[in-house]
Amino acid sequence: MNLREQFDNVDNYFSPKIIDEVNDQFIKVAKIKGQEVPWHNHENEDELFYIVDGELLMEIENQPSFNMKKGDLFVVKKGTNHRVSSVEECLIMLIESKTTEHTGKVKSSITKSIEQQTY
Repeated sequence: MNLREQFDNVDNYFSPKIIDEVNDQFIKVAKIKGQEVPWHNHENEDELFYIVDGELLMEIENQPSFNMKKGDLFVVKKGTNHRVSSVEECLIMLIESKTTEHTGKVKSSITKSIEQQTY
């Protein structure tokens, strides 16, 4: 599979799509643009972000925010409040446990179930 080509199947921003799985982890791709992700955390799971293209603003509660650029990787540790945004379109790959809820326990207009994340 070509990772870059997987984004052709992502029609909406903030709507991750599962492209494969490894053991108990989903590999997902998503397009980010704007500031719609609410502050949230994943109580029991870490979450890996890899920037395929563009620039992502990563905000971690009570820490300085930072920009991630193409090729950058960051792991948000379980229980850490965070949110992401991007001024221009940003393409990201996520690796998450199969039990990870999209926006943690916080429900918003962008929250997607696992069924909504499958192609």
